[in-house]
Amino acid sequence: MNSQEYIEVAIKITPFSEENAEIVTAEICDLPFESFSNEDPYLKCYIQKELYNAHELKIVMSALEGMEFSTEINATLVPAVNWNAKWESEFTPIVVDGKCTIKASFHKGLKRTRYNITIDPKMAFGTGHHQTTYMMCRALLNNEESVRGKVVMDMGCGTAVLAILAAKMKASKVYGIDIDAVAAISAYDNAKMNRVGKIMETYCGDASLLQMGTYDLLLANINRNILLQDIPTYSRSLRHGGLLMVSGFYTDDMPMLVAAAENASLEYVSDDSIDNWCCITFKKKY
Repeated sequence: MNSQEYIEVAIKITPFSEENAEIVTAEICDLPFESFSNEDPYLKCYIQKELYNAHELKIVMSALEGMEFSTEINATLVPAVNWNAKWESEFTPIVVDGKCTIKASFHKGLKRTRYNITIDPKMAFGTGHHQTTYMMCRALLNNEESVRGKVVMDMGCGTAVLAILAAKMKASKVYGIDIDAVAAISAYDNAKMNRVGKIMETYCGDASLLQMGTYDLLLANINRNILLQDIPTYSRSLRHGGLLMVSGFYTDDMPMLVAAAENASLEYVSDDSIDNWCCITFKKKY
């Protein structure tokens, strides 16, 4: 994929807001886009040239007719770029509370922490929101007894940072699910690179795959709309007393997440926030 050609789909949103951009992202997230970025007044989406289908996108976007905002689509070809080199130039190591380091294989000479995770994603356009990853890692580190010896599911695992951390924290079994096949493969490759491949399995799919088992701890760093949609499914797959940790949304969205969780037999435990991003931990009621 180093020299893969991409299409940039710039969706102009009027009026623009982060919430409206999230609504559009949630509507088109099942299409094979690899990355999204908000650049007022645009939501910019990136997809491999051969996977782009303008007609399919138009059909999906038609579901947004009648919303309190309008959209306008403009697609352009992005010149071939060495995305791995671009990612390397932009990705800096993350150290969570001095306990966990998340780095790439090309980062050398870093001070070791208690948990050290190396990732080399095969996806273009970076690794996602560092604030949410940081908070989810911190939530794990603050709940060691809920990880050690437990069965963990990382829903929307991406590069599997959270799943790998759970495995390194001595979870008995870790699963990862991502709707993107490239992400699911990358997650497993990263697990092997971090020497936790024997206790970790990754799958390509959505929340319907959760029915294959039950879990002591479920992690979901996705986005508000997907979380609201899938929280009942998460709850059904959690064992009594199990924890659900969620992030990928703003602090203003916290009340609706708490309400949705309460309706799904999940009780609020704690929350965290960085730069208006939020992370909440819930517990499955007995």
